[in-house]
Amino acid sequence: MPISIRLDELLERRRMSLTELSGAVDITLANLSILKTGKARAIRFSTLEAICKALGCQPGDILVFADGQGD
Repeated sequence: MPISIRLDELLERRRMSLTELSGAVDITLANLSILKTGKARAIRFSTLEAICKALGCQPGDILVFADGQGD
């Protein structure tokens, strides 16, 4: 998939667990895990906004386009 998720990196930098993020954004641990592993097919803007607020980041810090052509 050309879009990769950098949730692990952000969580590590903020010293936050996926469980803590789940509680902060009121999203199930299962749904965050699906997103983190790249198995999600879509993400709502409201979900992305909540994650960004909790982690103090921009959407581009989480979602990265890497098509394999020079990235």
